[in-house]
Amino acid sequence: MSTKKTTKRTTSKKKSAKKAEKKKDIGIDVAPPKKECSDPNCPFHGHLKVRGQIIKGRVVSESSHQTVIVERRYLKYDQKYERSERRVSRYPAYNPRCINATVNSEVRIMECRPLSKTKSFVVVEVV
Repeated sequence: MSTKKTTKRTTSKKKSAKKAEKKKDIGIDVAPPKKECSDPNCPFHGHLKVRGQIIKGRVVSESSHQTVIVERRYLKYDQKYERSERRVSRYPAYNPRCINATVNSEVRIMECRPLSKTKSFVVVEVV
């Protein structure tokens, strides 16, 4: 009894089609970016996994290299005084090259593993 190993041959058309669709599904309903990047910390083209909170806010500053500060404004109700107070939260988030969010743009950020001392969010979409 002989055992034969069969190998599948793929044509060059199939290989190029596989390389063209490098965008992966990140698990939420957002449009993938139009640009391509080779960034390892990009949730669409790299190895960064996203999980947890999804926050919508406005980019306030581009503080340093590939980092943006996203500001989220919300109301908190004070039951004792029967009033609402305005609050602001600021989140440092990683800005991949393919998304490239600028100041005053509305963005959606999502939680990921800690990328630095303060960054635990990544920009997923410009709204």
